[in-house]
Amino acid sequence: MAATATSARRVALASLIGTTIEWYDFFIYGTAAALVFNQLFFPEFDPVVGTVAAFATFAVGFIARPIGGVLFAHYGDKLGRKPMLIASLMLMGFATLLMGLLPTYATIGVWAPILLTLLRFAQGIGVGGEWGGAALMAVEHAPEGKRGFYGSWPQVGVPAGLLLGNLTFTVLSATVSDEAFMAWGWRIPFLCSALLIVVGFAIRLKISESPVFEQAVQRQERERAERMPVVEVLRRHPKTILLAAGSFLATNATFYVGTTWIVSYTTKTLDYERTTILSANALLAAIDIPLMMAFGVLSDRIGRRGMALGGMLMLAVFAVPWIMLVDTGVIGLFLLAGIVVQACRTAVYGPQSAFFSELFSTRLRYSGASLAYQIAAILGGGIAPMICTALFAATGSSLSIAGYVVVLCLISFVSTYLLAETYKRDLNETTASVG
Repeated sequence: MAATATSARRVALASLIGTTIEWYDFFIYGTAAALVFNQLFFPEFDPVVGTVAAFATFAVGFIARPIGGVLFAHYGDKLGRKPMLIASLMLMGFATLLMGLLPTYATIGVWAPILLTLLRFAQGIGVGGEWGGAALMAVEHAPEGKRGFYGSWPQVGVPAGLLLGNLTFTVLSATVSDEAFMAWGWRIPFLCSALLIVVGFAIRLKISESPVFEQAVQRQERERAERMPVVEVLRRHPKTILLAAGSFLATNATFYVGTTWIVSYTTKTLDYERTTILSANALLAAIDIPLMMAFGVLSDRIGRRGMALGGMLMLAVFAVPWIMLVDTGVIGLFLLAGIVVQACRTAVYGPQSAFFSELFSTRLRYSGASLAYQIAAILGGGIAPMICTALFAATGSSLSIAGYVVVLCLISFVSTYLLAETYKRDLNETTASVG
């Protein structure tokens, strides 16, 4: 049952809108953690320790992501992709809405950070199940030879969600006083999630199930699969999962260094204006969108692996100039550095849905792709803001952050080198592809 071009476009658009909503929910937490959570939920701590604590709760969402990935992948490989997309959206949305209603430490004491951490954990489970389902739906509906392009649509949900979140915070920062922002303004982006849940739910109800998955069911592959797809993919393809996770490590980490740690660093240490940095990150997110889709198209022509190798090599070379340009305090140089970093990173991330999907067979694809992605999310993005904060506090030098980025880039480069090229692979093949 092949997907029509119309069906492929509809699913790609639904994946984009759904992932935009989910990542909006996930990213506004990072912005709030960088700006206000240390004061609202950890006021008893020294400011640096409070910031580390706030970023630690940010990392909790990443720790939960593999759990969400395993849970949703198990049922996604057994029951289908579409039901998991709807369930992940609802979980993520309700957790975010409750954050917007959560009392602070001044009202309920220690229960405030405890409940905040639990809701962040729920967010992590929701987004952990989201990426695999959205990526697979887009790639498995894609016409032959266009998996990189269609797979880039759910990837675009990341900068689109970041853009939407940063614009929301930027408008609030520019229109309400600091006192009002601390008192209630920070809650508005979280409460807006209620409307987004309704929009995303309505869109996802209308899309069709993956034709590749349905063909696998018709061939009775699902009946021959083991009861635990996650266990099976770990048993059969541990090397592929680890290498894929390693290939994504630097991409994920540098994203959160740029969008979370640097927000805190520039506004609290370098004295950039909060509105200026939020506006700059919103602009960078907007630039990311066409870059990501362009790299997705390019990967359909020249392959995924070579682009990823080039992106990681260039990012390693530019790590020190990146941090030095940020340190100048000149917003134009900040933006220039951000654009170069994004070009390196999106060479990897734009085609990633297609690359990871092509590494695994149909009945193990959700499990394998999700595990690889979420393992990298913990070891890369989840702990990156916390590590950067601790490194800067210990060394007093921002160049220690550049060194951290270089090490991650080298790990990702080697991991990618050890993977095989996949862009000409048949999605119905039954074995994983490893270099």
